[in-house]
Amino acid sequence: MLAIRPLAITFGVAGLVPFIAALLVMVLSETMSLMAAQIFYLYSAGIIAFLSGVYWPVSMQIETRTYPMSPITAMALSQVFFISAGLALLLPWNYQALIFPVLFVLMCTTDWVAMGGYWPRWYLTLRLGLTTVVVACQVAAGVWLFMVH
Repeated sequence: MLAIRPLAITFGVAGLVPFIAALLVMVLSETMSLMAAQIFYLYSAGIIAFLSGVYWPVSMQIETRTYPMSPITAMALSQVFFISAGLALLLPWNYQALIFPVLFVLMCTTDWVAMGGYWPRWYLTLRLGLTTVVVACQVAAGVWLFMVH
């Protein structure tokens, strides 16, 4: 049987690499900083879409169980996060710098508050740690971009 916990931790930590790498390129390379920012926010939208996609199948399982979130709410949240991330990509970077950290915090809060009884405790702890690093990268990128551009 496959051990999901170590696999989730490995993939979760590996998922931080593009955030950190793009942030480093933004800060260390004047010629590539705006391109790195575009990649950073594109990757941010991709991760939000990936994470929000989980709520759709979860909503189908909730139907026969008792959880704090209704299936309709779970499906709606999936779409709200996905669409918000996609629409944010259409905006200038200064709006993206404000929107993406908020979306990551809201998604993590949703997992802890509304889905806390669904996810295993180790997953919630992992999500909190990963989200903390991602939001720190988001804030650092936004501050740097506002200072330089």
